[in-house]
Amino acid sequence: MTITSAHPKSRAETTPAAAAAGGKVYSPYSFWFYLPTALIYSVLFLIPTFASFYYSLTRWSLFESKFIGLDNFVLFFQEPALVKGFTNTLIFAVVTSGSKVVLGLLLAVLLTSRIVGRGYLRSVVFFPVLVSTIGVGLLFQVLMNPERGLINGALGVIGIDGPGWLTDPSWALMSIALVDVWKGVGLATLIYIAGIVSIPREYMEAARVDGAGSWETFRRIVLPLCKPATVTVIILSLIGGLRSFELIWAMTRGGPGFTSDVISSVIYKQYQAGFYGLSTAGNVILFLVVTAIVLPLNWFLNRKEVDL
Repeated sequence: MTITSAHPKSRAETTPAAAAAGGKVYSPYSFWFYLPTALIYSVLFLIPTFASFYYSLTRWSLFESKFIGLDNFVLFFQEPALVKGFTNTLIFAVVTSGSKVVLGLLLAVLLTSRIVGRGYLRSVVFFPVLVSTIGVGLLFQVLMNPERGLINGALGVIGIDGPGWLTDPSWALMSIALVDVWKGVGLATLIYIAGIVSIPREYMEAARVDGAGSWETFRRIVLPLCKPATVTVIILSLIGGLRSFELIWAMTRGGPGFTSDVISSVIYKQYQAGFYGLSTAGNVILFLVVTAIVLPLNWFLNRKEVDL
């Protein structure tokens, strides 16, 4: 009497492709679980992205559009405020991301040491991240008022004549950058805390046994092993700085004049004026600029990380 297998294919009937894959038979059934995510990603990202590229080549309104080729891009680069906006965007992104890396690392080292109220201080540092960006902008717009602001009032008590933080062209952009660092350094600190906590304690104990001081331990152990956290903070902060809009618009609306305008605020002003195709072209330019800066930088930093 011969006993046959109830399965449609026995182990001996495994296909050559399955044998090449290690004897495992892959079913398309599992790929159906990706379908909802793929649909959501397509609807919310892919379709709007390709639509933006198309509408950047048109002169459009809510009811009609006319294909005009690259005219929007040519006109956008002839915009007088664009060069200033590009310069301000790069300055703002570099200053804010660099400050968050340095301050975030120092605060993380402090908040992972044995200090009183460590948990409370971590909450205080992270709290500004949770506050609305528009709310922070409006708050500091009042605090930085050159005549009635609390900051200049406090400086006047100790005999210092405070500057026009948001009204002086030489101070406006840097004042907004300081507020952005204050609001965002908590996230950088949190990332660095996770990186420091993940360092094996054996390394610290070995350094202590070898007689390494705090500075040597930080320079030779903490700093190198926190490189993944550093890369993450740099990339996230740089993307946020290049795309920054809400804080700048809430505090100065790009003023005084065009001195604190960034690419995003220039785009928004074009949209307010009714130049929808022109503002869409500006969004495409911003997307390409962020991609052209962040992708090579991410590759370079991660390559260096692997080499180490």
